[in-house]
Amino acid sequence: MFRRVHYAWVVAAVTFVALLVAAAIRAAPGVIIKPLEAEFGWDRGSISLAVAVSILAFGLGGPLGGTVVDRFGPRRALFAGLALIAGGTFALLGLRDLWQLYLLYGIVVGVGTGVASQVTGAAIAHRWFRTQRGLVVGLFGAATSAGQLIFIPSMMALTVADGWRAGIALVALATAAVFVPVVLFVRDRPRDAGVRAFGEAEVLSAEERAADARGTPLRAALRSGDFWLLAVSFFVCGFTSNGLVGTHLIPYAIENGFPPETAAAAVGVMGALNIVGTTASGWFSDRFDNRKLLAAYYGFRALSLVGLPFVVQVPQLMLFAVVYGLDWIATVPPTVNLTATIFGRASLGTLYGWIFFSHMVGAAIAAYAGGLFRDLLGDYDLMFIAAAVLGFIAAALVMRISPPRRTVAAPAVAY
Repeated sequence: MFRRVHYAWVVAAVTFVALLVAAAIRAAPGVIIKPLEAEFGWDRGSISLAVAVSILAFGLGGPLGGTVVDRFGPRRALFAGLALIAGGTFALLGLRDLWQLYLLYGIVVGVGTGVASQVTGAAIAHRWFRTQRGLVVGLFGAATSAGQLIFIPSMMALTVADGWRAGIALVALATAAVFVPVVLFVRDRPRDAGVRAFGEAEVLSAEERAADARGTPLRAALRSGDFWLLAVSFFVCGFTSNGLVGTHLIPYAIENGFPPETAAAAVGVMGALNIVGTTASGWFSDRFDNRKLLAAYYGFRALSLVGLPFVVQVPQLMLFAVVYGLDWIATVPPTVNLTATIFGRASLGTLYGWIFFSHMVGAAIAAYAGGLFRDLLGDYDLMFIAAAVLGFIAAALVMRISPPRRTVAAPAVAY
């Protein structure tokens, strides 16, 4: 069946599906916030705090997953992450108290999605591919958008028809189903499947062997300005994406008179456009200065957020979805490439895991602050403008990262 297809693409396809399903539950708060308010009487700030806990746990799952990948391989990391997601979402169907939302969605699902995340995907791309790495990382980033495109409209339709538990059950069943291809087809390294990495020559050059072996300990990376520039800019990425827009766009749209189905459709459009944008970003990151790409992405995102408070009609909402969607997760491929180039491939899982954690800290703050300030001020306008300002700051910061040809001052070591 797979004789004519390099096995690296089989592993990539299964990883794509696993990340797609994991991403679906991350977008669930936009669908269930208002139903939870209606059923339990919880306020927006309390529910948003549970989402913030989940995003923070998601971030902690990143370095945890990176460590698992570096020590035990991506197969075990994907399996463990999916097991936590499935267990947490099935348990959510019996939700009765607010503390259960914090525990199940906040901790269990949060850590699970962090382990089965872009960190594991980035490690798989760099293990299985010698060429087209940026493209594959871009495709894995696009899995997040594809998950929203496929699941969010369906979850919203089920929620409107049968309640929020029906929407959650859809994701729980899909997550359980992904276990099968992960167990059957994912392998940790090309040699486990009896093949070479895609694009690998029969005999590796000394330069390629050195690149595979080079890594930077976390302690040394923490003394590098490049590490902090990557981490702070990715903090802004999380603040302006998962945390604010991913959590609050649907409630914001509904409160401004848009039907729930229209709000969900806008998120679907964002997902569809981001598949294009993130895949293209992966292709670009193999060919152009990754710092300039990041600066363009953050600036473009900031401009789209400036206009969001003025969206009052369906065409305007869809226009925002198109513009914002094109670079929603486009920041991932160049951030991964810069991390691997500056610090070495051998430590990519661990170091990108912590940079990813910074992303989710930003997202957690925005998720909670969005709900808090909406309760205090009655709208989201202040948060949208603040996010735009941070986007422009991030665009300036990434241009201070060392050019790709340079290495950090901290000594790299072989792992």
